Amino acid sequence: MRVVLMMVSTINGRITKGTTSVDIQEWASGEDQELFYGTLKKQKLVVMGSKTYDAARDFMEFRPGQLRVVMTRTPKRYGKHVRPGQLEFTSATAQKLVEEYAKKGYTQLFLVGGGEINALFFKAKLIDEILLTIEPFIFGNGKSLIAEGSFEEKFKLASVKKLNKRGTLLLKYVR
Repeated sequence: MRVVLMMVSTINGRITKGTTSVDIQEWASGEDQELFYGTLKKQKLVVMGSKTYDAARDFMEFRPGQLRVVMTRTPKRYGKHVRPGQLEFTSATAQKLVEEYAKKGYTQLFLVGGGEINALFFKAKLIDEILLTIEPFIFGNGKSLIAEGSFEEKFKLASVKKLNKRGTLLLKYVR
């Protein structure tokens, strides 16, 4: 199964401002949001962490044929949120999750983070492609694009696209 990570980040790799999950629309450009949601709508399998889910759940639009899977240490906590065929919660490892959904016929997993979940997929060497929007901001503190850990990955820059006059960039990296 192909695993594609898509994230937006500041120049210095922050995906949040400070310690809280600030509404990303406060700093991510309209061009990034249009690109992200346009790409998201086309995905059949979308995976995120529980912190990302908690921050975004009020804005989620569920579509027939699209399954969202939330990785969490405590899936039972989200029992009331489950929507069969549209929203599931799992404590499976990244490797087990990929294997399980590949067996179900999915060919691509669209990973939308956050940093801890991204790190789990990097540690398991599962990321095939990265679509990274860089916004021209620097936040002195905040959550990182990828949580610290013992792993090393090498990717090749496949394309760069300038999204607006302010200098927002879309970078595409492949394994």
